This record gives sequence, structure tokens and C-alpha cells, in this order.
Amino acid sequence: MVMPAHELLAALLSISAVWLTTRRTPWCYPVGLASVCVYLWVYWQARLYSEVLLQLFWIGMLIIGWRRWQQHLDASGHVQVAPLPRAAALRHLLTGISGGLLLGAIMHRYTDAALPWLDALLTALSLVGQFWQNRRHTAAWWMWIAVDTAYVGMFLVKQLYITAALYAGFIVLAILGLRAWTRAQAEAMATDR
Repeated sequence: MVMPAHELLAALLSISAVWLTTRRTPWCYPVGLASVCVYLWVYWQARLYSEVLLQLFWIGMLIIGWRRWQQHLDASGHVQVAPLPRAAALRHLLTGISGGLLLGAIMHRYTDAALPWLDALLTALSLVGQFWQNRRHTAAWWMWIAVDTAYVGMFLVKQLYITAALYAGFIVLAILGLRAWTRAQAEAMATDR
């Protein structure tokens, strides 16, 4: 049984990390690491094993992203946005979908996972989104909008109401992040000319 206090703590840490990400500040990473540690427990209790695996991957991805962002800060201490070539985006999406289908098959066959196919696909696409975020691509925000919308439904089905509300909030933050990062990228391109 998931303890609402643990879920609430994880949600508050997560919302703080995403808000810091919209602001392009590298402090999003240590706050994100704290939220991941709490969510490991929450998802294990909810039998969302692909989400547990995702949290383990997040630890590594957040450490890598934090180091990468530190190397690409502007004079104000904010990360510089980088473009994502279409061919690379397509490769990453196909890899994510393939990985999600493979993980879904494994979870369906070998575990008692509650929603093996959906959970696995969202896990794989979240990894693509985090990869893009670590590489400072505005496209990451489009991925978060899509994935978080599906997550809201999944968490409602699993009666993780605090987390469903959190992901609804993530959608709002992703829209704000998309706008802010698009603006920062346009400003950087104008300055380079």
C-alpha cells in the first residue's frame, strides 16, 4: 500500500525539479535526484515495475545531465538550448517505441505488473525525453507534454491521485518550459547572427 505522505513528498520534490528545469537552472538535477529516491518506493508499492526501473535509470541520467548542463551554461548561469536534428529525433523516437514494446512484453510475460504495456511504453518514451533534456533540446518539452498526458490517465487508474495531479501540473509546466526554451533558443539564434 502506498503511503500518501511518501507520494506527496515525491510529488513536491518532482514539481520543484521540473519548475527549476523550466528556468534552465542546473539545480533541477539534485532536486530531481531526491524525488527519484522517494518515487522508487512509491512505485514499488504500486507494483509499477517499469516505473521502478525508470527511477533507477533516472539516477544515472540525472547525474549525466547535471554534468552536461554544467558544461553549457551561459553568462547568467542558465543552460544554453541546443537544436535537435529531425533525423536524430526520428531515430530516438523509434528506439524508444521499440524499447517500450520489448519492455512491455517482458513485463507482461514475467511479472505481475499492473499495466505492463502502457507503463513500459511511457517508461521508454520518458527516457527519450530525459535524453533530449540532458542534451538541452526544446523538443524534450513536446515529449513531456505527450507522455505526461498519458501518465495522468495511468495514475488515475492506479488510484495514485496525488501523482496524477502532479503529472497534470507537469503538463502545465511543460507548456511553460516549451515557451521559455523556445524563446531562449530564438534569442540565442538572433544573437549568433
